[in-house]
Formats: sequence, structure tokens, C-alpha cells
Amino acid sequence: MAVVFRFPFPAVLVGLALAVAVSVSVLVSVVRADPLPFTPDWREQSFPRLSANSYGALGNRLDIVSDQAVSVLYTALPESRWRARSASWRWGVEQSVPPTDLRRKGGDDRNISIYFVFMDEASARRAGPDPRLRSLLGNRNARMLVYVWGGDQPRGAVLDSPYLAARGKSLILRGAGTGAHPEAVDLAADYARIFGGAPEALVGIAVSADSDDTKTAVRAWISEMVIR
Repeated sequence: MAVVFRFPFPAVLVGLALAVAVSVSVLVSVVRADPLPFTPDWREQSFPRLSANSYGALGNRLDIVSDQAVSVLYTALPESRWRARSASWRWGVEQSVPPTDLRRKGGDDRNISIYFVFMDEASARRAGPDPRLRSLLGNRNARMLVYVWGGDQPRGAVLDSPYLAARGKSLILRGAGTGAHPEAVDLAADYARIFGGAPEALVGIAVSADSDDTKTAVRAWISEMVIR
């Protein structure tokens, strides 16, 4: 005689509810955004004999004013964010510099650049939890993906940086001009394509605008910066 196991109906519902809850939890953990706020803790790197930009850190938004000026705003990332491999944001330009050749030192004005700074984990730990941007820019173990709104090249162009040598490349997302757009980048894929291999630690993010060479001005903003 066959033995038939019968479960109470409420137990079936409980089991189904638990399965759904686990599935939703997994889905949320996969797609959950990890916003990166713009706060006064971001530090500005200016340059001798050059006027600095003005930045307004407003949490979800960063306002940028560059009037015949140049400087870089930077934040180090905690180890809990080192594994981020993609990023998205919105940005807009209300006043633009003219098209320039971003490969030419001293003539490479642009509206916005966003730097993603990587290191191998051993070098990242040696650099400490709050390394200075200047030390990272000169560190032979650092690698930088620089996403740019500006220049005279088409979207998708990858350019040598006149300042970073083999440590960094400029990736053009928008040519010089005004407007507002969402962006999404695959940091891991771009890193592999440009530097070979996989990135290890995303140790910092920087933002800059540059208008001193053309004696013009930039009015721009970035919002909803998310790294995953």
C-alpha cells in the first residue's frame, strides 16, 4: 500500500511565502543601487598659479563652475567599495568650453572629467585609507579610467592622457557642447579593454573641469552617482 504524506495547507503557504521572500531578497541584493554622495568631505586639488574651480556639494548633486580655471575634487573610497565594477550617473552642461584636442598638454580644456582610480589590493593597502590625490596620480601602480564630456573626438574614442602616461586613458562620452544626459559605464570591461586583465580595488573617484587654456567658462553638474 502506498504511503501518502499530506501537509497542512497553511504549511504549504508558509513555505511558498518563504521561497518568494528569499527570491525577492536575492533580486534586491543584485540590483540594489549603491549611491555615492557628494559631501564636504571631498577634497580639492588645485594647481600652482592657476585659478581653482568652484564646487557645490549637495549630497545627490555636485554643481561645478569653472571660470578660466582648473582643479580636481576627489574622494577616497573605503575598502567596502573596492569591488565596484560599474557606475552610472546623470550630468548636464549649461555653458561649455569649445572643442579641444584632449591629447595636447596645455590645450585640453573640457567640461567634465570623472576619474575612476584603481590599484592592486596590496598597493591600495600600502597607500592607506585616505591617500592624497597627488600621490595616486604619480603612483606607478595606479590605473585611471577618465570619462570625459568635452574635446573634439566622437563618443567612444579612447585617448592618451598628456599627464598620466600609461597609467590613464580618456574615454570620450560626450563632445564639447551643452545638454543633459544619463550615463552608464562598465568599469570592468573598459579596464580589461584598455589595461588588460581585471581591476582589483577601486580606491577613489575624482571630478574635474578645465577652462583655463581657452579662457572660457563651464557651468555644469553631476547627480545620482551610483557605483555597483
